[in-house]
Amino acid sequence: MATREATTAQEVQETDDIQENGDGKRERSKIEFPYLDLDVAVGIAKGVHEVNGTSCQWEQLAAHLHQEANGSGFRLRVMTAKTFGLVTYGQGTVTLTKLGTQVADPQQEAAAKAEAFLSVELYSAIYEKFKSGTLPPADGLENAMASLGVASKQKGKARQAFQRSAKEAGFFWSGPNRLVRPAIKGSAGTSSAAEHIQEKPDDEKKKKKEESEDDGKHPLIEGLIKALPSGGEDWPLESRKKWLQAAAMNFAFVYTDSKRDSTEDQESLKVSIERESSAK
Repeated sequence: MATREATTAQEVQETDDIQENGDGKRERSKIEFPYLDLDVAVGIAKGVHEVNGTSCQWEQLAAHLHQEANGSGFRLRVMTAKTFGLVTYGQGTVTLTKLGTQVADPQQEAAAKAEAFLSVELYSAIYEKFKSGTLPPADGLENAMASLGVASKQKGKARQAFQRSAKEAGFFWSGPNRLVRPAIKGSAGTSSAAEHIQEKPDDEKKKKKEESEDDGKHPLIEGLIKALPSGGEDWPLESRKKWLQAAAMNFAFVYTDSKRDSTEDQESLKVSIERESSAK
């Protein structure tokens, strides 16, 4: 589990998003964001899961993670997990959310991380703003965050945590300046995690072939059946003849005739149209 210590009272105070600006006035951020990164939040969620499944006491979790229960660093970690939507806490108890339970499951972890990243108000806003292009450099990104409501003195730390979290959630898979949601097969069970890896054309053909073999019908025979017109439709005799000729050829390819194979005289199935003469 990746760890980044934050043990001063100053850092905990920053989680309240209140800082003094250059004029001595107190400035409050107007948008929610964490001061630590996603891996710290995931570590808290996995810690709860390892201690007692879905919920545990504050002191139990701190001991499991070798932290001081009353320490500002541990408090900041738990608050970070809450900001990412992985836990809730109250009355001395830390409880996993549905997303927190999913991130503790190795099979759902990748999709849950992507969902947790977008659960942060600031990160979701940045994603929507730049998902169709490239991210600006550090100064530009910080200014964009400030325009979204981050206090001016906190935009540097907000950017750093954002970039680490985006990488940990897989959003930089196409480059460090492009914020692209990872294509993950499977999801965390939430509606916004519905982007999956599409099957390749070769995989689709293989799947169709396997399905055809499973129901006992050869693809050639299925093709013949699909070529039949619907009942009641016009089907000229010449078209019927061509269909029957194709069927005869396919039957010879798909099926065997033990009697024919055992005789020397070769036989073939021919289709012809006979016109009836008018009655006199």
